[in-house]
Amino acid sequence: MKTLIMVVALVAAGAWAADPKAAPAKAPDAKAADAKGAPAGGGRLDGAKLYVERTCVACHGKDAKTPILPEYPRLAGQSALYAERQMHDIKSGARSNGNTAAMKGVMHLVTDEEMKVLAEYLASLK
Repeated sequence: MKTLIMVVALVAAGAWAADPKAAPAKAPDAKAADAKGAPAGGGRLDGAKLYVERTCVACHGKDAKTPILPEYPRLAGQSALYAERQMHDIKSGARSNGNTAAMKGVMHLVTDEEMKVLAEYLASLK
C-alpha cells in the first residue's frame, strides 16, 4: 500500500512517467486555461494530449490497454458515458472503493470539460 501511495504522490506531482526517458508532465497552468478548462484562445481540447498531461498514461499505459498493475482497468474502448461518470464519481468521492485513492490524487487536476474530452478520446480507441 505504501508503494501505491508513493506512486500516486509522484504522479500527482508530475514527477513520474511510465516511460523513464520521458519528461515529467507539467502541472496545469491556471493562466493557460479559462474557467471551464478550455485552452486560452478558445482552442479545442485534445484527448490524446490530455491523457499524457493529466498523467493517465503513467498508470493506464501509452495505449490505454497496458496498465502498470493488472488490477488497474484497461481504458481503451470504454464507453464515453461510463468513463466520464467514473471520473466524476471518483473526483466527487461518490465512488471510493478499490483503487480510487490513487485516482483521487490525480482527478483534482482534471476539469469537467477535460473529463468529457478524455472519455471521448478513450472511447475512440480500439
